[in-house]
Amino acid sequence: MKIQHVPLEWVHQTWPTVEAHIASALQFSDDYTLDEVRTLVSTGQWLLLVAVDEGEVRGAATVWFYNRPRARIAMITAIGGRLISNEDTFEQLKVLMRQFGATALEGAARESIARLWSRYGFNEKYRIVGVEL
Repeated sequence: MKIQHVPLEWVHQTWPTVEAHIASALQFSDDYTLDEVRTLVSTGQWLLLVAVDEGEVRGAATVWFYNRPRARIAMITAIGGRLISNEDTFEQLKVLMRQFGATALEGAARESIARLWSRYGFNEKYRIVGVEL
């Protein structure tokens, strides 16, 4: 399986093949709607990634890059399907994120995903909780 980014000019052509993967990722969060994710990706604010195997998209993710004083963070904002499914795909993801200048990879994750990603070296940094005002 090959992990690659989707250039901005190909986002709209690619969207129908990734939409179900992104929608499945959003079922665990109410932070963004599918339309909002599509807008953030299509305007270039978020990066779209795909996992391709034998010519078919097997997974997709969106990533938001931002800078802290001592790090450039690649924050996974949605991930669905089989994108990080083994050591090889995780290594590909790390290489790709470094190519975009990232020095760290993060993601808000529910407990089951945090346990799964711990096998790739992720450590819990903090828990995010929220309340509407």
